[in-house]
Amino acid sequence: MPTISRFFGIVITMHWERGGKHHAAHFHARYGGQEVSVDINALTALQGGLPPRVFGLVLEWAMAHRQELLDDWERVLRDETPVPIDPLA
Repeated sequence: MPTISRFFGIVITMHWERGGKHHAAHFHARYGGQEVSVDINALTALQGGLPPRVFGLVLEWAMAHRQELLDDWERVLRDETPVPIDPLA
């Protein structure tokens, strides 16, 4: 899974799964052995979970970079590598 951002120990990745065109646009966030997939449009957890404070940081980052995330989602649907996105500062 290509890494698109890292900040405060959080790793953000995005990939396309076979048959993924029917899935909601999403990314994955990992922290301390836990993982969550996040819907880019709704900014809600699709599967998994993170500690509330960490998930809040992920959502703050995603709100600031929503269009970049959607652009990367379109890239992975075309089997292209997603572009790195600036971390949360």
